Amino acid sequence: MPKPAEASVSLMVSTYNWKEALALVLRSIAQQSRLPDEVIVADDGSREDTAELLRDVARSFPVPLRHVWQPDEGFRKARILNRGIAAARGEYLIQLDGDMVVHRHFVADHLRLARPGRFLQGTRARTTEAETARLLGGGTPRFGWFVDAYFRDDDDRSTYHFGRRHHTLRLPWLAALKSRSTGHPMGCNVSFWRDDLLRVNGYDERMHGYGSEDLELDLRLLNAGLRRCQIKFAALALHLEHRSVAPPDPSAVDLPNNQLLFASRDERRIRSECGVDGHLHEFAQAPADLREIGVPHE
Repeated sequence: MPKPAEASVSLMVSTYNWKEALALVLRSIAQQSRLPDEVIVADDGSREDTAELLRDVARSFPVPLRHVWQPDEGFRKARILNRGIAAARGEYLIQLDGDMVVHRHFVADHLRLARPGRFLQGTRARTTEAETARLLGGGTPRFGWFVDAYFRDDDDRSTYHFGRRHHTLRLPWLAALKSRSTGHPMGCNVSFWRDDLLRVNGYDERMHGYGSEDLELDLRLLNAGLRRCQIKFAALALHLEHRSVAPPDPSAVDLPNNQLLFASRDERRIRSECGVDGHLHEFAQAPADLREIGVPHE
């Protein structure tokens, strides 16, 4: 396994029918102090306007930009993420949701804290509706203590609150100390060695609909002997506010995805029986670099 600073990096961005947010995310990636070696847009069935956007962005994008797409057959995030993992050529993979605008040192921070035998769990700051509208209107992303975001533990959006504002501060020396703790699994800002993902066979594609695919993968990685390490005070990201598609209670025990999660927990599963290995042959060669040819890989 290469030293983290020398590792090649694939940055994978998941998306579905919100090209305006995706454009902001890609703009923030193009401005990274340490560029990824490629960007893979893992697209769960977006309309043609997303492909058109990507072809346009690719004309001036600084690294290979690849579009991995699947037909829209409902929420199949686990499957499209596996397709992105299969398509990735980097030794290290950073995963980001398509509504997350990142700090210019985002990639560098993930790499600096990467170590063999562990994966990294980042955080996010949820921008208010007003700040989201400002960003979508062309405003420059702002990080720091006074960013306009929601920070209440109880998710009460009616009151301005100072809790959790540490999510907006970049303090690399403190990030190194905090990385000794575990954090909480959350798939919107996370990174792995690609070989570790292949070892557990990626996400469980039996999970359809919203929720728990990140928790289930996290559990199997831990069962495989890896350690989850949190990133705070680094790898900063702003989450654009939008209507949630989550069920009323995402932790409800009767939800099918949670049933799969609990089974993996009880059986101490390591490897998914329906995972990334089903796509490796298809992506034996990397999908097209949209800087050269703008055709999504189906």
